[in-house]
Amino acid sequence: MELETVRMLSGTALQNLEAHRKRIDDLNVYPVPDGDTGTNLVLTLRSIVEALDASTAEGSAAVAKDLSRAALMGARGNSGVIFSQIARGFADVLGGSDDMSTPRLARAFRAASDAAYRAVKRPVEGTMLTVIREMAEEGERKKTRLLPPPEFLAAVLARGEDALARTPEMLDVLREAGVVDAGGAGLVEIVRGVALGAAGEPLPETPVESEALGFEAIHLELSQYRYCTVFVVEGEELDQVGLEAALERLGDSLLVVGDASALKVHVHTDDPGAALSSATAMGVIEGIEIANMHHQTTAREERLLDAAGSVSDSLPTLETGIVAVCPGQGNRRLFEGLGATRVIEGGQTMNPSAAEIVQAVEATPAAEVIVLPNNSNVILTAEQAAALASKPVRVIPSRSVQAGFAAMARYLPTLSSGENEAAMLEALDAVATGEVTIASRDAELDGIAIRKGGYLGLVDGTAVAADEDIDRVAIEVVERVLGGERGWLGILTGEDAPPLDALLAAVDRAHPEVEVEVHEGGQPHYPLLVVAE
Repeated sequence: MELETVRMLSGTALQNLEAHRKRIDDLNVYPVPDGDTGTNLVLTLRSIVEALDASTAEGSAAVAKDLSRAALMGARGNSGVIFSQIARGFADVLGGSDDMSTPRLARAFRAASDAAYRAVKRPVEGTMLTVIREMAEEGERKKTRLLPPPEFLAAVLARGEDALARTPEMLDVLREAGVVDAGGAGLVEIVRGVALGAAGEPLPETPVESEALGFEAIHLELSQYRYCTVFVVEGEELDQVGLEAALERLGDSLLVVGDASALKVHVHTDDPGAALSSATAMGVIEGIEIANMHHQTTAREERLLDAAGSVSDSLPTLETGIVAVCPGQGNRRLFEGLGATRVIEGGQTMNPSAAEIVQAVEATPAAEVIVLPNNSNVILTAEQAAALASKPVRVIPSRSVQAGFAAMARYLPTLSSGENEAAMLEALDAVATGEVTIASRDAELDGIAIRKGGYLGLVDGTAVAADEDIDRVAIEVVERVLGGERGWLGILTGEDAPPLDALLAAVDRAHPEVEVEVHEGGQPHYPLLVVAE
């Protein structure tokens, strides 16, 4: 695997993917705009291309190492993280020699598929996992293995296209939306770029941008278990396979990554104690994080183009520092005002890479760092960054900006990371979150009829109201999040947010005992984000 060849094929893959980015983004929709899969894959692949352009590696093994590290560090969002494992599996085989014959390519596709499935402990068919698996199966067919490399890649691509076309048959959410899986579509275009580059053929013209068609394709099933449990195991000759087998019996959403001396574990389970006991039998555990999970929120922002700066470098050294991810200048000021030492601007449609998070962690003047992802699609990347940082890092699984805001209120820089973590997890466990946004299409969600251009209200990820009048929707959302004995309400206003007079008056009449805190967040596409504790 020569460096120049890998540079050329990665470049054609990126060029083709970039031409299709908007179309792939459009496949990845909900009633709220959430076009980010194409963007995440482009940014992930672009990081690989840039790293290879700067590489001075000599020999197949060194090239493969640079490619794998670039994929790991640059992965963005769930689709990018899964693709990074596909790239790593492919590189592991091709890095064994300069031979890029058909038999070796077949083994590389199989290794890529296996690596992707290993990364997701509860694989969902009808996603990019299905597409890479069927590509690998095609590569192993006797007839295909007799083809020269360019024709082999063309046959594998054709099988991938067929698998992609059948993804709606495997996932109800895709069939109802009338779309194919966005991650699978991105993978097909990446392989198309590689195949055309290997054959010396020109790339197709940029396609006509298609209209968003429906619901977002779901890439990973939501966990049926209660506790999100994260920890590190350190020791010698750690048995990764054995630990995975033990933890698989306890829950789902399992991810075990690392090497024989240190393994990072993430699992959803009803018995965190049993998960920890399985690990203590192998080595020493640390960095324990146990969170009582809320329903996955659907906070979705328009992709932001400008990366955020940072606060002054002349900060005193802290016991515990905070790195937070959030969209909007108002939210940035809010988190900085509460003590965040680094704020990375981003959200659902502009996910920061692991490298950006590591950079922010390393620049934080603190012995230990806590990361607040503030978006469900950033949590996995943050955990990946935590394993790569040179200082201890704990990831608080904040799945929305407003949840992160509530957790941030518990932060004290003079306390240890463990003490801050416990307080923040307690805050997350106590909050209810909601949002008001604008629907991008007619739909029915959770029994609520939604009209394009109307206001949609969600509470903890569930649709609760839809109306042309934002005040009606906002009041219903606030009433739901204030259910129980909650005594504090936080409101973050977005771009072009309406006056809050009617909403605040309704809250005062119905809940005179509730303390209300309003901040200008500036987030796009969400006129209101609310949180109650």
